[in-house]
Amino acid sequence: MVSLALTLVMVAFVVRLLQVQAVDASAYAAKAEQNRYVGRTLAAERGGITDRNGVELATSVDAYDITADPTMFTPETTKATDAPEQAAALLAPILGQDMDTVAGKLRAKNTRYTLLAHRQTPQVWKQIKDLKTTLAAKSETDESTVNVLAGVLAVPASKRVYPNGELAAGILGWVNADGKGGGGVEQQLNEELAGKDGKIRYAQSGGRQVPTAGSTETPAVAGSDVELTIDRDIQWAAQNAISEQVKKSGADRGYVMVQDARTGEILAMANSPGFDPNDLSQASSAALGNAALQDAYEPGSTAKVMSMAAVLEENVATPATHVVVPNRLHRGDRLFQDDIDHPTWNLTLNGVLAKSSNIGTILATGQLGKTQKQANRVLYSYLRKFGIGRPTGLGFPGETKGILAPADKWSTSQQYTIPFGQGVSINAMQAASVYSTIANGGVRVEPTLVRGAKGPDGRFTPSPKPKKTRVVSEKTAKTLAQMLESVVDDEEGTGTKARIPGYRVAGKTGTANRVDPATGKYHGYTSSFAGFAPADKPRITVYCAIQNATRGSYFGGQICGPIYKQVMEFALKTLQIPPTGTQPARLPVGFAP
Repeated sequence: MVSLALTLVMVAFVVRLLQVQAVDASAYAAKAEQNRYVGRTLAAERGGITDRNGVELATSVDAYDITADPTMFTPETTKATDAPEQAAALLAPILGQDMDTVAGKLRAKNTRYTLLAHRQTPQVWKQIKDLKTTLAAKSETDESTVNVLAGVLAVPASKRVYPNGELAAGILGWVNADGKGGGGVEQQLNEELAGKDGKIRYAQSGGRQVPTAGSTETPAVAGSDVELTIDRDIQWAAQNAISEQVKKSGADRGYVMVQDARTGEILAMANSPGFDPNDLSQASSAALGNAALQDAYEPGSTAKVMSMAAVLEENVATPATHVVVPNRLHRGDRLFQDDIDHPTWNLTLNGVLAKSSNIGTILATGQLGKTQKQANRVLYSYLRKFGIGRPTGLGFPGETKGILAPADKWSTSQQYTIPFGQGVSINAMQAASVYSTIANGGVRVEPTLVRGAKGPDGRFTPSPKPKKTRVVSEKTAKTLAQMLESVVDDEEGTGTKARIPGYRVAGKTGTANRVDPATGKYHGYTSSFAGFAPADKPRITVYCAIQNATRGSYFGGQICGPIYKQVMEFALKTLQIPPTGTQPARLPVGFAP
């Protein structure tokens, strides 16, 4: 009976062994491999962003994603019923998280992977490793001690860092928690910057990789390094100048654009207030983004240069043409006036621009057609050629193309206000591009922000050449430059505060009624100044605008003229552009009746 019983037991064992090792062998092997092997993503190194001189604006540093294997925190594995809570008590202070939150992640079911914290510094992972080593050593000598951190792991990653803090934040944007661009160039060029992640699959035991068990790996491909057209030093000067003036004026915001008039390259694009992309938790939602490209506003008198360009190009007037400017002008359903009360002015067309007369501009543009409707169509065609009402060509996330209604849909008042910059909306880049077009002999060069990219193979690929369009003749552009000099150089001009010793300066002031984005009604003013230098051999365009100044003057010549001067002087010195060697034309502003 004993022999029979032993025989039956042995038969049962043999049958079970045959089932496990022969019949179901492949299924058990697959299940064992599934539990033994783990896979993870190999994050590609994100490409850096530099200025035109190779100065780092955005870079990536070593970091770690802190992960855990929840199966290694179960009572069966640790012989402790509260292993997740013990581990959480140790990890929470290091990770800066709530203890219950960490414990909840460690209790996750049906998974061997949980993310505890994204992109932690090497110092954080070192603290956790030291704790793991201490607990492991103690558990070997003391059976009552459980290494509750054995299942905590680290996956190499990278963390985005912006060495210059707020500098050029509106251009650069930021990287979100998923490692993708969340705004600016980071979002626009995310595919090029991000590269391509790899994968690795390896055997593990006790939370450690088994080096002799083999692994499969698809290497990550690093992202490309992007070189911008920005000059960090000029960007700093522009950002510093606009930030101080916005604060001094109690304004909502302001922006400064600096552009190479010949190439279309943007040398600076500064916004105030800004934000620090290193710490978005401290950023105001109103300051995020790039207001210089995303704000649409009425430009005011800086737009008069386009009206004058149309008048000159169509040969309906010259800078010396006499324009009698009354104190008031009745047109349509409105009575128009200039920004100051004045007796009848006897001005030349040059004087109309120098003194920034709304009435004079209405009278001049009225000559563009035999009827007002014809004149509207002609002016509209020039506004479009200057880039108004259409994308700038930058392709920047959130960029506005502004608002310009077709000429046939202009209201009774719009057909008289659009010539002096009201009833039409633009962004700061469009405004700067208008003046760069005049400075470049009448040829509009599509603005550019990216010079090129260097791939993982180290080869630099320049960006495509920008599109060029002739807007007005070289003669018209040269005449306009001389007229814009009168705004700054002539004592009767509105832009005298923008004068730069040793350089001929062409510029234009602007003070426009401002539409409040919250109410849709006019409230406050948009103050601006636009121009280029040297006026005889133009190189640099600078545009400044301030929204809703509430302290001191709100006139563009008073609060933006000095910013223009400060930024332009810095840019001329930085780029080593020599002083002007010729005298200005000094066109007449008025005439004797």
